[in-house]
Amino acid sequence: MFQIVRKQELVKGSIIKFEVNAPKIARKALAGQFVIVRVNKTGERIPLTIADKDEFAGTITIIFQVVGKTTALMRSLNSGEFLLDVVGPLGKPAEINNHGTVVMVGGGTGVAILHHIAKAFKKAGNYVIGIIGAKEKDMLILENEMKNICDELIITTDDGSYGQRGFVTQPLEKYLDERYDIKLVYAIGPIIMMKNVCNLTKKYNLPTQVSLNPIMIDGTGMCGGCRVEIEGKIKFCCVDGPDFDGHKVNFEKLEKRNSLYLKDEKDSLLYSIR
Repeated sequence: MFQIVRKQELVKGSIIKFEVNAPKIARKALAGQFVIVRVNKTGERIPLTIADKDEFAGTITIIFQVVGKTTALMRSLNSGEFLLDVVGPLGKPAEINNHGTVVMVGGGTGVAILHHIAKAFKKAGNYVIGIIGAKEKDMLILENEMKNICDELIITTDDGSYGQRGFVTQPLEKYLDERYDIKLVYAIGPIIMMKNVCNLTKKYNLPTQVSLNPIMIDGTGMCGGCRVEIEGKIKFCCVDGPDFDGHKVNFEKLEKRNSLYLKDEKDSLLYSIR
């Protein structure tokens, strides 16, 4: 059993932050790794990337968006209550090196994953430029946390309600046109966002890493549900990733696989709140 030490609603009713007591995981987890969570004995297993950790307190931070029955059930839990299983850390950690100048691009709940990775790149001595976006101001998360990490931070909203109006690719393109010292781009967020970032950086021949979020069940490479196509070869996101060279990812296949159960997720959410 893993106790929820602190619960915070980052976006009311839809994006939730848990700090969970998991000292063994906190000691070993590295940026980019994830855990598999199960709420109760009859619950499904869901993967959630570790957004942060506190080794001294023995806690890990997970952030999730309510999209189906399990995340709705998790939303109903409060500080002091328990998750049945938290397994990890799983997956390969992000490759953190001192490149010089790096750009961290995050969209939606992808900012939660990006936060831990950006923190590691900053600690490694990089000059970190952050670009984070959301549909609207109220959907933006971890702005202050990213400000504390990044040397420069640009915020975009689709509707222009906060920061720059438009998508994260617009300030990214401006940076790529004006600066020649950028050595790496990291993009984490919705599939279409990562795809568009990679299409852009490919024109500049700029190395770009993405963190993928395919359907996943066990997180150990046994089920094959999280398969993705990388440079024409099948890889399992849970053991070969979740980070990959974005220029080698078949985003079209990833989009199709991830949309297979969208209706089921919506139906399960509606059923759970009736």
